[in-house]
Amino acid sequence: MLNSNALRKLDMQDLMVFAAVYEQNNVTEVAERLCVSQSTVSYSLKKLRSCFEDELFINTRTGMRPTYKAGNMYPHILKTLECINLCHAGAPAFDPKLQPATFNICAPEYFEQLVLPRLVKNFGAADLPVTINVHKLEVDIPVEQLRDGSLDLAIGFGPNFHRSPMDFNVQALMKDDLVCVLDKRAGSQEPRMSLPAFVERRHVFPTPWTSASNMVDGWLAQQALQRQIVARANSYSAALKMITGTDFILTLPRRIQRLLAHETLFDHREAPDGLPGFTLDMHWSQSVDQDSANTWLREQVIRACAEPPMI
Repeated sequence: MLNSNALRKLDMQDLMVFAAVYEQNNVTEVAERLCVSQSTVSYSLKKLRSCFEDELFINTRTGMRPTYKAGNMYPHILKTLECINLCHAGAPAFDPKLQPATFNICAPEYFEQLVLPRLVKNFGAADLPVTINVHKLEVDIPVEQLRDGSLDLAIGFGPNFHRSPMDFNVQALMKDDLVCVLDKRAGSQEPRMSLPAFVERRHVFPTPWTSASNMVDGWLAQQALQRQIVARANSYSAALKMITGTDFILTLPRRIQRLLAHETLFDHREAPDGLPGFTLDMHWSQSVDQDSANTWLREQVIRACAEPPMI
């Protein structure tokens, strides 16, 4: 807010006149520099003197001499004009070629296996000095770290597996479904595993994020059923090793199954009817929605997810 109602009468031209008179000490030269008439310069000076209650510039033989108050005002007037120019120009666009950049993303292993390699390869191919630090996804989206900027993006599963506040944006990146993976020697000939057979089998569970619940057991609970989990693994690769040489079953995202479960060692069956699929979702705070660096990063993630062939 302004300290005086009189200041409302000023406009940008008045401030430009002040700065030009201070620098050139000559009304005629100021008028030529600003491409206005001398009467316009004189009118602006009259408004400035009235608003700031000071003579500001005294006409002498050597030109317009600034008063003490004008001398104190000059750097502030320059800063005001500079700020107005910045507002008009907008923030400079992020360009990773100009300086090294580090981004922090909170994401599950699914993202690390499927999307992160593409991101890194794309950055390397373009010779971009960009570093990606991935933090393990915990129980829910790390809201405060995204708000304070210590994290740039969070990647999670959807729809609605993670709580996301009203001041956040969410975008689905890709869809996937679940398949049942078994040791090659323990497979059956049925193309789809029945629900009773699924429940009767002993399961190895790879934790996609730190959580007491997951999409498979949540769906089984809706059917008033539960499965027997004999082991929990921190990674998909470790879970696959656990079922080797056993009759255990492993429920994996189809894209992960195609990537890691080599067909010479493992077999797979379609999951029981009704077991829902999921999406991979990107979350970010609305406070960085227009930030050019964050926008650039989101565009690179979307591009990596869209590039064929995504397994």
